[in-house]
Amino acid sequence: MRPYMQRLRNLYLAHLSQPAADRSVYRCIRKQNVRRIVELGAGTLVRAARMIEVAAAGVGAENVTYTGIDLFESRSAADGPGVSLKLAHRQLLTTGARIRLLPGDPFTALARAANGLTETDVIVISADQDAASLARAWFYVPRMLHAQSQVFVERRTSAGAPCTLEAVSRTEIDAWAGVGTRRRAA
Repeated sequence: MRPYMQRLRNLYLAHLSQPAADRSVYRCIRKQNVRRIVELGAGTLVRAARMIEVAAAGVGAENVTYTGIDLFESRSAADGPGVSLKLAHRQLLTTGARIRLLPGDPFTALARAANGLTETDVIVISADQDAASLARAWFYVPRMLHAQSQVFVERRTSAGAPCTLEAVSRTEIDAWAGVGTRRRAA
């Protein structure tokens, strides 16, 4: 894509794209020249492909690493729409980024992979994640971060209203990680 077209596309994603909640993530990725992205709850891959696209515009697709953690084939109707692991891999490989897909719930997947996900620039956590699994998974998140890392948590509001995507402070992350540690010790 031509540079001016890519800039126009990035502006669209950062300021006009739908869902509106995702715009803050795209702005963060563009501003910080993000290279390493982890998403818990890849769903239909729309946000994943867009995050990779914005990151690739800044640092080149070959320098972007995307890790998607999702239930994939294990999704139930209650978990919302999603794609199979094979389809996700096939679709995301076309972006030119390095793709790593981990099937499973947040706790199980991060317990296996967190030590290999250090220096992550952006973590996005979808609202469809199992609350109990996510509560335990916070234990692994601090080791994945560096000083400028950003963590975004998608939250459901009232029924029928769009979700919000909020940046979470390092203090909150550390507190949630501590809660996960106490639960494991109990």
